[in-house]
Amino acid sequence: MPKDLLFADNATREMVKRAEAENIDTIWDRYDAVQPQCKFGSLGVCCRICTMGPCRISLTPGKDPQTGACGANADTIAARNIARMIAAGTAAHSDHGRGVALTLLQAAEKPNFDYQIKNADKLKAIAEVYGVKVQGRSISDIAQDVAKAALEEFGRYEGEVRIAATAPKTRQELWRKLRIFPRSIDREVVETMHRTTMGVDADYKNIMKQGMRAALADGWGGSMVATELSDVLFGSPQPLRSRANLGVIEADNVNIVVHGHEPLLSDVLAIMSKDEDLIAKAKAKGAKGIGLAGICCTANEILVRHGVPLAGNFMQQELAILTGAIEMMVVDVQCLMPSIATVAGCFHTQLVTTSSKARMAGVRHIEFHETEAKKICTEIIGEAIENFSNRKKERVYIPKDTEKLVAGFTTESVFHHLGGKYRSTYRPLNDAIIAGRLRGAAGVVGCSTPRIDYESGHIKMVKELLKNDVLVVSTGCNAITCAKHGLLKPESAFEFAGKGLQEICRAVGIPPVLHVGACVDNSRILRTLTNIVSEGGLGNDLSDLPVAGAAPEWMSEKAVTIGFYFVASGVYTVIGHPLPMMGSQNLFNYLTRDIEQEVGGKWAFEPDAVVAAHKMIRHIDKKRKALKLKPMMYEQALKPEE
Repeated sequence: MPKDLLFADNATREMVKRAEAENIDTIWDRYDAVQPQCKFGSLGVCCRICTMGPCRISLTPGKDPQTGACGANADTIAARNIARMIAAGTAAHSDHGRGVALTLLQAAEKPNFDYQIKNADKLKAIAEVYGVKVQGRSISDIAQDVAKAALEEFGRYEGEVRIAATAPKTRQELWRKLRIFPRSIDREVVETMHRTTMGVDADYKNIMKQGMRAALADGWGGSMVATELSDVLFGSPQPLRSRANLGVIEADNVNIVVHGHEPLLSDVLAIMSKDEDLIAKAKAKGAKGIGLAGICCTANEILVRHGVPLAGNFMQQELAILTGAIEMMVVDVQCLMPSIATVAGCFHTQLVTTSSKARMAGVRHIEFHETEAKKICTEIIGEAIENFSNRKKERVYIPKDTEKLVAGFTTESVFHHLGGKYRSTYRPLNDAIIAGRLRGAAGVVGCSTPRIDYESGHIKMVKELLKNDVLVVSTGCNAITCAKHGLLKPESAFEFAGKGLQEICRAVGIPPVLHVGACVDNSRILRTLTNIVSEGGLGNDLSDLPVAGAAPEWMSEKAVTIGFYFVASGVYTVIGHPLPMMGSQNLFNYLTRDIEQEVGGKWAFEPDAVVAAHKMIRHIDKKRKALKLKPMMYEQALKPEE
């Protein structure tokens, strides 16, 4: 274990010490073991696309080799590598959306299906986007047509992604002018992979434009489909109270942890965990009841709809098992460390994979099928109950750390909170920005990573933004981190926010950080920004708004895709460590400077979270000045530019 490693979270600190005492490796040990990492790969100048390689470009300017065997230079190689990351991220999020759309279709076609349509109003709103007739038709007929229209987004052979037409008109016109308006989701992923194959596209700017088109197919396509149709199937989230951190695990329960990203399995598990017959079986085994908790974005999905507590984020998946109190960890897809199988083997915990896309050698597999959702979830919970008697009480160690939270905000609930059910409007939010009570807004999202002191990037950035009257909207692991550190409580505004933001939080009764869901729900942020533009007074396009985005501890290819669809939507986006392209000065200049002239957004790379926050604040102030808005009511002493 690195001796100088710091943890913002006490529960994590305790469990890492326990892992060390038990001689069990965690992600921090393995990260330390792979140091030093390959500089060529980190800088993006290593190419292994064909078997003439791997080729690497010299890190010394002017010294050979300056190209790979085929003649590709650093600009081409770095651009291809990033584009392939975008394609992978788009595929991951969009495959999630496809699964939800297919399930909606089955729910519409099969009267006795285990899933039912829970939000008919949202269904009708989406029907309007797709041009599906609503008047005089049954909900099931509407749902069938909406599901089929959504599924066409993945493979249409002509036209454009139709749900992307919900973006501001000026933004759509720009995308068409630049030829980056997504045509269909699968097509953009396939074309990105084709263009980056050996011997195809060698123009780094052209490659990046296709990368943006693929990213837009995610943010304004697959992810938006996933979010919108999840609200239809599982119900739209509503603000609710819950708890976060490893202390939510209770020693006298049969404990099940769900981990991954898709809500199809976890939503039914959340419902079935409250089944009286199953609870009775757990009590017969000597348990108090059945405890369900979540890790990663699956946690966010069932938190915002069922209030299921958050056990932790990506970096805590091994630590949850280390408590010795988990009967079963159930996983689906994405962000699953193969190491959890090893850690589970050190305890009585049964690890169960459920997706044909994400199996682990030697691990119990119970394949999940939507057609038998309740039956399969009953089987899973039953096996967890049976495993309770195998728990060794002397090996149970649960940190006491837990924190209260309020989560479950959506694009629609912002309307209701600001204007009430019958006068729903974004006008108070726009007016607060125009009047200078609120400086602007920031979407702080993304993963956690062992590259830096655990959670320090998230916490330092968010607190600095709040202090300077910037409302923060959060998803994914950042949202979980904010929850664990008390930033999702309404009262936290009076400890961390500036005076203007405090006034808004007091008047509306909201936390200064709004939890809007899982990583895939960044589409909610896009919709919210569109509504702000539509409300008026803050410009005609997303790029006019005094807003910024950030992923201070990004790790996944999905984060690269998210960043690119925000940049391509006109949003200034800051990440902690650079994209793997620093070996190409031309590509660096393009992404951090020149691209702004084309799409209105650009990238910035800044490892210091406080400095990064002030870069965002300066950008927000620049946009305020361009809009000729009033000075801030309660000006803060800003940190000098670094």
